[in-house]
Parts: sequence; structure tokens; C-alpha cells
Amino acid sequence: MIFLTALPLFWIMISASRGGHWGAWMPLSISAFEGTCVSIPCRFDFPDELRPAVVHGVWYFNSPYPKNYPPVVFKSRTQVVHESFQGRSRLLGDLGLRNCTLLLSNLSPELGGKYYFRGDLGGYNQYTFSEHSVLDIINTPNIVVPPEVVAGTEVEMSLLHFTPTREANGHRLGCQASFPNTTLQFEGYASLDVKYPPVIVDMNSSVEAIEGSHVSLLCGADSNPPPLLTWMRDGTVLREAVAESLLLELDEVTPGEDGVYACLAENAYGQDNRTVGLSVMYAPWKPMVNGTMVAVEGETVSILCSTQSNPDPILTIFKEKQILATVIYESELQLELPAVTPEDDGEYWCVAENQYGQRATAFNLSVEFAPIILLESHCAAARDTVQCLCVVKANPEPSVAFELPSRNVTVNETEREFVYSERSGLLLTSILTLRGQAQAPPRVICTSRNLYGTKSLELPFQGAHRLMWAKIGPVGAVVAFAILIAIVCYVTQTRRKKNVTESPSFSAGDNPPVLFSSNFRASGVPEKYESERRLGSERRLLGIRGEPPELDLSYSHSDLGKRPTKDSYTLTEELAEYAEIRVK
Repeated sequence: MIFLTALPLFWIMISASRGGHWGAWMPLSISAFEGTCVSIPCRFDFPDELRPAVVHGVWYFNSPYPKNYPPVVFKSRTQVVHESFQGRSRLLGDLGLRNCTLLLSNLSPELGGKYYFRGDLGGYNQYTFSEHSVLDIINTPNIVVPPEVVAGTEVEMSLLHFTPTREANGHRLGCQASFPNTTLQFEGYASLDVKYPPVIVDMNSSVEAIEGSHVSLLCGADSNPPPLLTWMRDGTVLREAVAESLLLELDEVTPGEDGVYACLAENAYGQDNRTVGLSVMYAPWKPMVNGTMVAVEGETVSILCSTQSNPDPILTIFKEKQILATVIYESELQLELPAVTPEDDGEYWCVAENQYGQRATAFNLSVEFAPIILLESHCAAARDTVQCLCVVKANPEPSVAFELPSRNVTVNETEREFVYSERSGLLLTSILTLRGQAQAPPRVICTSRNLYGTKSLELPFQGAHRLMWAKIGPVGAVVAFAILIAIVCYVTQTRRKKNVTESPSFSAGDNPPVLFSSNFRASGVPEKYESERRLGSERRLLGIRGEPPELDLSYSHSDLGKRPTKDSYTLTEELAEYAEIRVK
């Protein structure tokens, strides 16, 4: 607390010049402590032509007009005064010298008010001056505070010079007045209103929040007067108010609200600002894939997979559950495939994950290449049918044709009567079906082509002996079984008849049973019929309808068991029992 010792106050009045008119000069207001004395300095003037022998004067209290009978404070002619001023008032000045200074002593609160002086030069030359002085009786020192006290700027207060700080705002400034050789002592206090610019004193540090949660950002500032607080982001005002603190509420935050938020505090004396970072944590977005999705065999393929998340994700590219590339805490992943092959064709997955979730995107890489005829391509016999399977791997889809060189015949996949084709992925499966009897396994060449090349393969024939055994079925088995029983019975009877000459058994001799023959020609048949028979056989091999030549050859083939065959459509092996007798 600061105390000021009051010193005697001196009021200096500039002497009035002889102006030849009525006038008075005195302080407008004077403050004095109760129980002390006070001097009211006063000077007056009158016209020069008036040359009074004696000059008298009167001091009135609170009114300048005698007709209102105001209390007389001092009167030089009669020394008669109001009872309130008896023994308390005395004229210090010399009226002859136009000095009307008044002394009041033993002040009490009721003496506080307005004091007027009236000049009396005799006769009608009396004049009450409108100028007056206001006396204020106080019990404490009156500390005069400047209209504005700014922190850091020097101020003067009742003989006190100092530079206030922001910390002094609101503190009490004390003044103590004492009079030497007396016990009189007075103390007074005044509160300091120190103006200063804002300083942000309360604010969040960096904030992390999960997507969808609630976030509160607080900004508090110290200033006098209170500041205008403003929350901003990227130059956009989000909220503002004149207050000591301001709260910014964010409901269900999204990744779009991630960023830096600024709080600005300002008043007439300056400004301050601070920032806070909001980090919104969220699961990866669905990855985006950019790059070449169609490539020619041998080219280099570059595929970029990117996403967005917080924190950055683990990115992985899979193909058939095999990891091809991966990065940790990166938002982009580049996959390089130098010299792509058909094996690189297919579906790929780009997977992004962090602790808040996982997202994946599938994409397909199409590798275009010339046809490849796979090794499982072949021909096989089933009953009186030959089926040729040609499996081709190619992209784009190739055309397939079957060539029979021995017959100078070419069948393509558009001839649905003979060729069935089905595509699955990069594989094209074509099946050629030949119906009828063949003298020998036919030569079949499969040719496939697309815009990148042509591939041919002579299809191997699997199970050529089946052309013969395929004729055996249930009927043939019954016939063979009957012959076997007959042989057994014959041998048994022969043993019983020991004296009978043994007869030859049924066995292979000069003329064994005919099992399979496409070249047999009956005796007596003209050769022209033989050529017609061969032509008919070839037409039946391709399934071409036509009238067969009338032949007198009968043949049969029997089997005592089940033989594996291939179905004419799926080529899957099955067990069948049948017998077939044909007349050529």
C-alpha cells in the first residue's frame, strides 16, 4: 500500500489588471480536512472612476443575494456573522488592496458549500460577484486518479509518479496526510483501474479425438477491459463473444474438422492469439487404385493404391492370399510388376488398416497374351465316339479350330453340331465329337489364334485299344459266357466218355471270330461296294447323315466285365455295360 504525505497547498492567482470593471477571481473548488482550516484565495476589482475612501466587503454562504438573507460568513463593517461562523471566519486580505482572501478554521461538515464575495464601496456602489468557490469538507485524502491509467505508461497521481503494471490493476493506492505539530492525520485510498492488452492464459494443448466424438476447445484471456474472443479456422470465424473465456463445442467430429484452430483476443489496447491442433482419429477410407489394368505380356505394370486415415495405415496388396507389397504408416503403396506374364492376370486386393478399422478394394489386372494350348489337351474314344479336348489359355479370347489332315477337313468352334466350347476365366475348353466307326485313331490338330499369335498342337490319342473293346457290353458278355459254359460242359462229357475219340474244342483257328475289322470285304462283293462302304464310314465318323452301303458283314464284340469309358460331353470316366451288333 502506498501512502502520500499531504503538503501545504498553494494557490497562485494572477493579479487582475486594472480593467475598469467589476470582477472577482477565486478557485472554483477547494477541499479541506474536517477539523482543520482552509484559506479561500480571492481578489476583486471595480471601475477606476470610483474612488472610494474606504472599501468594505461581505462573504455570503450558499447565496449571493442579500434579499435572500443568506448566512453571513464575514462582514467588515459590523463584524456580525452567522452563528455557524462565529469564531471561525477571518479576512486575511486587505480590501483596500482589492484582496478578499478568507480564512475558515475548525472546519466541520456543515461548512461545506458555496462562498460568494460582495464588494461595498459605499452608497450604491455595492456589487455581489457571481464568481464563487465550493468548499468540500473531507475526512480522507482525495486521490485524483487520471482518467486513464495504462500499463507500462508513467502516470502522476497527487505528487506520485510511477509506472503501473497489469498486476497493479484493482489494487488500492493509499494516501496519508498529516500536519506537523498536531495529532491530525488523515488516510485515503483509491483503486487502480489499469488498462492493458489481452494475454491468453487458458487454452487446450493439442487435442486428439476419435471420429464421431464430442470435442470442447477452451480459450481464456486476461485483459482490461474484457477482450473480444474469437475462434477461427482457416480464416473462418466459428464463434466470438466479449468475455473472459469462450468455449468452442464440436459435436460428432469428422476428419474434415481435423486441423489447426486459432483463438484471437483483442481490445482497444492490443491483441493476442494462440493456436491448438485438433487431430481426428479415424479408420482408413476405401482405398483408391490407379494404374494400368490391361497390359500385354512382357510389359511393365505399375499400380498405385492410396487411402486416407489417421494415423496412417498399413497398406498391403494381395493376390490369392499372397502378399505382393506392403508399407507401414504410409498413405500410398506402389506395386511394380516387370515383364508381366499370364500368371499375373487375375484379381488383386489392396487392404488398408489401422487400430480404428480396415477397408479393402479389389481390382483386376488383365494380361493379354498369345494362345497357349495346355498339355491336358487330347483325344479319347468312348463307344462309337471319339472326343477331342483342346484346352487353350489366352487373353483376349481366342478362336479354336480342329483339323483332320487325313480327311482334309477343318471344323471350327462355330459348328455347334460337332464342337462345344466353354470359357472359364482365361481358359477356353473346346470339345470335338466324332461319331461312327474309324479304321484307326484319327489325327486331329487343334489350332488357336488371337491378335497376339497362333498356336497349333496335334492332339495325342489316349486309349486307342478302346475302339475295339468299347464294343463289348452286356449282350456281348452274355454270349461269351454262354460259349464258356458250352466249353466246360463239352470237356466234362468228354472225360466221362473215355473211349470216345476227343473232339477239338472251340479255339482260335484258321477262322477265329471277328472282333473288329473295318477292312474286311466279304467274298463275292464287288469292289465298288467296298469303296462306298469306306465313304460311309468316314461320314459316320464326323456324324454326317447318309445312307450306308448294304453290306453283308456282321460282327460282334463281347466283354465279360465292365470297361471304363468317357462320357461324350464331360469326358469323365464311367463304367458301362453294353453290347453292340452292327450290319455294315
